[in-house]
Amino acid sequence: MTVHVVHHTHWDREWYRPMEAFRARLTELVERVCDQLDDGTLGRFHLDGQTITAADAVAVRPDLAERVRGHAAAGRLSIGPWHVLADNQLVSGENLIRNLLTARRVAAELGLELSTVGYCPDAFGHPADLPRVLRGFGLDTALVWRGAPPGLARFSWRSPDGSAVTAVNQGYYQPEVLWDPATAADRLDEYRARQAGRDPAGPYLLLNGADHLAPRSLPGGLPTAVESTLTDYVARVRDAVAEEAVVTGELRHRGDWLTFVLAGTLSTRLYLKQANAAAETLLESWAEPLTVRAGRRGSIGLLRHAWDLLLQNAPHDSICGCSVDDVHRENEVRFARATQVGEHLVERALLDLGLDTRLAGDPATEAAGLVVLNPHAGPVTGPVALDVYTAPGHTITGLTDATGQAVPFEVSAAESTPLFCADLDILPDTRETVRHRVAFVADVPAGGWTGFSATVEAGVPDLVGAVPGRTISQGDWTLAVADDASFTLTDAASGRTLPGLGRLVDVGDAGDTYTYDPPVRDESVTPVLRSARVEKSPVAVRIIATADLDLPAGLSADRTARSTTRVVIPVTVTATLWAGVPELDWTVAFDNTADDHRLQALFPTDAPAGFAAGDSAGTWLADAHFSLLSRPLTAPLGSLPAERGYEADANAAPVRSVSALPGLAVLAPGLPEVRGLAGDRPTLAVTILRAVGWLSRPDLRARTAGAGPQVPTPEAQCRRRVSASIGVRLDADEAAVTAAAARRRAPLRAYQLRPGHPVPGPVPGLAVDGALVSTYKPAEDGAGAILRLVNPRSTAAEVTVSGIDGELVECDLGERPVGAAPIAGRMTLSPFATRSFRVRVG
Repeated sequence: MTVHVVHHTHWDREWYRPMEAFRARLTELVERVCDQLDDGTLGRFHLDGQTITAADAVAVRPDLAERVRGHAAAGRLSIGPWHVLADNQLVSGENLIRNLLTARRVAAELGLELSTVGYCPDAFGHPADLPRVLRGFGLDTALVWRGAPPGLARFSWRSPDGSAVTAVNQGYYQPEVLWDPATAADRLDEYRARQAGRDPAGPYLLLNGADHLAPRSLPGGLPTAVESTLTDYVARVRDAVAEEAVVTGELRHRGDWLTFVLAGTLSTRLYLKQANAAAETLLESWAEPLTVRAGRRGSIGLLRHAWDLLLQNAPHDSICGCSVDDVHRENEVRFARATQVGEHLVERALLDLGLDTRLAGDPATEAAGLVVLNPHAGPVTGPVALDVYTAPGHTITGLTDATGQAVPFEVSAAESTPLFCADLDILPDTRETVRHRVAFVADVPAGGWTGFSATVEAGVPDLVGAVPGRTISQGDWTLAVADDASFTLTDAASGRTLPGLGRLVDVGDAGDTYTYDPPVRDESVTPVLRSARVEKSPVAVRIIATADLDLPAGLSADRTARSTTRVVIPVTVTATLWAGVPELDWTVAFDNTADDHRLQALFPTDAPAGFAAGDSAGTWLADAHFSLLSRPLTAPLGSLPAERGYEADANAAPVRSVSALPGLAVLAPGLPEVRGLAGDRPTLAVTILRAVGWLSRPDLRARTAGAGPQVPTPEAQCRRRVSASIGVRLDADEAAVTAAAARRRAPLRAYQLRPGHPVPGPVPGLAVDGALVSTYKPAEDGAGAILRLVNPRSTAAEVTVSGIDGELVECDLGERPVGAAPIAGRMTLSPFATRSFRVRVG
């Protein structure tokens, strides 16, 4: 019953202080640790599970670099295996992979050896695919805590694809046990007794440290305690896992005392989640694949820089929105910087591929060339919208594809505006132009692009007009707006009618950035429709509904009810049906002027609950990193805890892009908090806004203890422009909805070409049938590219790959070969499988 004591710190890079304020303290900590390792008062120390702690410290204290390197080489200092300790549910699977790849690069640069234990105990729950990611880097153990089954000290944790790691379930925050030498022996005995309740045989792990605390040495006179490392402890228990202790899938179990999953962070400051999803998509779906296709090896450094910026926003206190306001202002700047780099890389790759999108020269007077790009490895038919610039007094009167066939289009807006252009090979110049907002439906080959030509003539723009109305039709679908600004969709082909789609429901929130907390006396508010207009064009029909949300301005003084003071928030809801696209495009936009509330959009189905025979309780599907997961339908909120130190089950789950009920799929990338609600009409509830004003509070009903400092966060009230875009499909086929989710996440892009640029014909690229492409990126070592395929479905897939120049040699997620022989372009992907390949150019 030995206790393995691992001295460590958990270093939130930014939280209740901004990053630089914490970094100043970090350098003091690293120096102190080196001193203690030098004089022997510490034998070993774990400098957290992230290499960025060392990188941040030595960046401003280069004199510490050699000391850190020396202690690491001697086995006294451990770190990693991550670059940052991310909230591993709110970032993409590729983000997690880049995180581990970056850690290897940074560790090599600093001369450090990475820990071989998948260290992530403070994440707010753990995704189903994390064992797969760890095993892809040769890591077969994980240290977890929040969300793990509280009764299991150790268990075999499996991803849906069967990848498994040995998981050690242990809280990281235990400094009080050994803090005072006078009480250490008694507290250690108490600690052992608590651990023995779930693990009679031991040995036990004591993580001696906490957030931002300097280490204290192991007191003497403790015969049952030994100074140890994570690696040593894991080696002792790796084979001591009961055969029946197997957990498959995500770790979001309700915790024991003071073990909170903190699911409210899925919707805190949703603008951060939306910005992260957009930046990830820009890098993964556009900048990296185009860089590979253009052969721009010189862009690898910029790609790494963009990912470094994005990874700095991935820690849970950052992307979860649960830090002081200063931190999240810096997050927005990092997202903007990563986006700037990504867009530059796209522009330069297109230029190398013969597509000049820089609008220098005389504005169009006769024709404007356009190009539409498809980031997906299958042909796509979908809507695109772009700004097209013409000379003053001119407008767009027609559109043809590369074969000269007329293409339906619409011009929704036009305005006179100066257009500036400058580049390394373009003298700065400003031209007067007319900017037209043009939209159409394009057919684009797999992984490639095709051109269009817009006819330009002298005249006045013929804009899409709007007339009063509440009903539209497109093909078999008819859509009508109700008095509460929700929609009824009728499908003539199937005879189905679904009322209440997109119904907005606002409730009070007396919680904090970690936890939604319903007021004792709540009030539910739905919009009141004020007007509805109908727009019809050759390419789309839409309803533009204007409604009022008459909301309480905040909470009562005692926070037990919504306030009697009210504010009226005008809301615009737009529902669009595009020609030939079997998807409802639903958007909502408003300026939030109320505090302490939560707004959800509800999407009920008309089909019975459950996807499988005998599933009377009902389930819903949602995509995670690489797998489509099945989850139970529930009530909106679990039972409120009666004892101090517990939390209610929020019944919310992280979703990457798609949620599905039988006969209904909701596509909502960037809106990760979704609930599958049981009832007569099973419903998907997507959170659009959660507005709160405190980092943490100790007086909640849904969580009966604080989760952090009691600090006001007025900017978490999100008094800003709020917008959300959601796609709705009358389908729940796994292959169809996961492909639709990928298209929603990364829609087609359209650009106007430089005046005089030839209009290209269809140019295909990478084509994959039967699977999705998770990444197509430059290899980390610069030798070729990495192609990763994923089958997120519960059935096997037969896959073919074409359209690439080179051999496929299988590798793991760390880009190390797992076979020498090239793979043919045909393969089978088992259920939920991923396979990675190095594209080796001969």
